[in-house]
Amino acid sequence: MKWIAPLLLVAFASATVFFQEEFNADWESRWVNSNWKSDGTQAKFRRSAGNWYVDAEKDQGLQTTEDYRFYGISSKFPAFTNQGKPLVVQYTVKMERNVDCGGGYIKILPDGFDQSTFGGETPYLVMFGPDICGSEKKTHLILSYKGKNFLNTKRFRCETDNLTHQYTAIIFPDNTYQFLIDNQEVSKGTLEEHWDILPKKEIKDPSAKKPDDWVDEPTLPDPEDKKPEGWDDIPELIPDPNASKPEDWEEKDGEWKAPMIPNPEYKGEWRPKMIPNPSYKGPWTAPTIPNPEYVAEPNLHALGTYGGVGIELWQVTSGIIFDNIIVTDSVEEAKAFSEKTFAHRLAGEPDAKKAYDEAEEAKRPKPQETEDEHDHDHEGREDL
Repeated sequence: MKWIAPLLLVAFASATVFFQEEFNADWESRWVNSNWKSDGTQAKFRRSAGNWYVDAEKDQGLQTTEDYRFYGISSKFPAFTNQGKPLVVQYTVKMERNVDCGGGYIKILPDGFDQSTFGGETPYLVMFGPDICGSEKKTHLILSYKGKNFLNTKRFRCETDNLTHQYTAIIFPDNTYQFLIDNQEVSKGTLEEHWDILPKKEIKDPSAKKPDDWVDEPTLPDPEDKKPEGWDDIPELIPDPNASKPEDWEEKDGEWKAPMIPNPEYKGEWRPKMIPNPSYKGPWTAPTIPNPEYVAEPNLHALGTYGGVGIELWQVTSGIIFDNIIVTDSVEEAKAFSEKTFAHRLAGEPDAKKAYDEAEEAKRPKPQETEDEHDHDHEGREDL
């Protein structure tokens, strides 16, 4: 199929591609930088393939340019809903520098949002992608339902190396989801299971009480165990047998007594040994009952009317590159787009990075070369 423009609505059988972007040379005609920060803390993106790549042109993406800056940019597409059909969000991200704190996620925005003020306070329907800050390394898949954002309760891993990785989120019309990295499944399940969007189907019965005869002590004192005779006759402290009265001790000082020290024979307070309790029933928990506040939502997958893609970030470490974004209702279309835009990177980028690293290493002066140059300079100064 011939692609006329990245934002063209393309129908193929029952599949629709609502948005796709490869950031070719005219990308700025489709994207709008916001002005949500007016205090000089917001920076702009640039088109770049980074320091290493497989294809200098195909691997061009949108790169953050300055450290310690906010970023906000967006692109609109014709409004649609995913009522009764899948929603597939897929893109690639390369964290070319070692990120100590920065997001690599994108947002799917509702129809009618304001591109000029798009920023951290702009409502969104989906927020998806990796986020790294210190030891926190995870992938967000935040879903908005009735104006409230819900973070995935199951932790999703993310990639932390310097290579390009492809992130894919699929929400199916049966209210299940699938999350993939580099076309490999990372997680799947139901929206109810891994998001607290709806109240729980069952709750603990608030009226239930622990029975009076419930035994929750796992052990009890052995009734057959008896305290040994003479146990209580052993004192805790005894006079120090190695102590002696000082030579200068006088009768006016009173009767001399040796200082007390811990008795090595003292065993402490006697307690009977513990044995398993034959009446033990385990910890008591209230029985569950149907939650009267729970109402099934067959259309939980349909989050609203989608109208655009946005990238809104805070970057301590810049240099992250976004590329190859697709929003579609077809898993097959997303796979085909991946084969077109990402397969060559998955196969060739490790070698490209290795070659770059080796070239950079070759540029560094060798220790011997430095010493030779120093000796040469020293000899020159002697001649003077």
